[in-house]
Amino acid sequence: MTKDKKDTAASSVESVENALTKTEHFIETNQKSLTIIIIAILVVVGGYLGYKKLYLAPMEVKAQSQIFAAEQYFERDSFKLALNGDGNYLGLLDIIDKYSPTETANLAHYYAGISYRGLGKYQEAISYLKKFNAGDLIVTPIAFGAIGDCYVDLNNLSEGIDYYEKAATYRDNEFTSPLFLKKAGVVYEELKKYDKAIKLYEQIKENYPKSTEARDIEKEITRAKSLQGL
Repeated sequence: MTKDKKDTAASSVESVENALTKTEHFIETNQKSLTIIIIAILVVVGGYLGYKKLYLAPMEVKAQSQIFAAEQYFERDSFKLALNGDGNYLGLLDIIDKYSPTETANLAHYYAGISYRGLGKYQEAISYLKKFNAGDLIVTPIAFGAIGDCYVDLNNLSEGIDYYEKAATYRDNEFTSPLFLKKAGVVYEELKKYDKAIKLYEQIKENYPKSTEARDIEKEITRAKSLQGL
């Protein structure tokens, strides 16, 4: 090995040693801070796992046992009892208030929204339905469609159409997509926007020919075209 190569090698080793020394010095100097950071991370992770296992999980079980009666009233269209309870079991509003972090309380928002809609309290229905966070791909468009119904009942037709179209396009399928496309088309007709109604009806005809809505869609198209020509 030549002198230059030896000097280069020695220089490299010295650089590595210096880097290691600086790292060790940094760790030594900031050991207390680093320890605090590591402990904080462990506390946060451990606290979150503990929260889920020791606090949230038992709360979820209790909420599920409490909502049973409200669900029964909901299924029988006894919306007031579903919302407020019967004196023995909690209602949906109590479930939401008492067990708010749980998925059961989240579902109670949906039930409460539909219940208020059944009682003709559309603004309250919209409020609860918008707070419902549906991970389920089928329930989500149904919730959007219910919000659309409420807006239409409040005579806010443009907002109703927006939610019908959200419901139709959220997850393309043979059930909810043609259902809410047709609802949006009907409202467009009411607004005398026949070209937009026809477009949605033709979409049903072309894309969802086996759906219930497609059975009479040709009549809908013919009528809307006739009205458009007036």
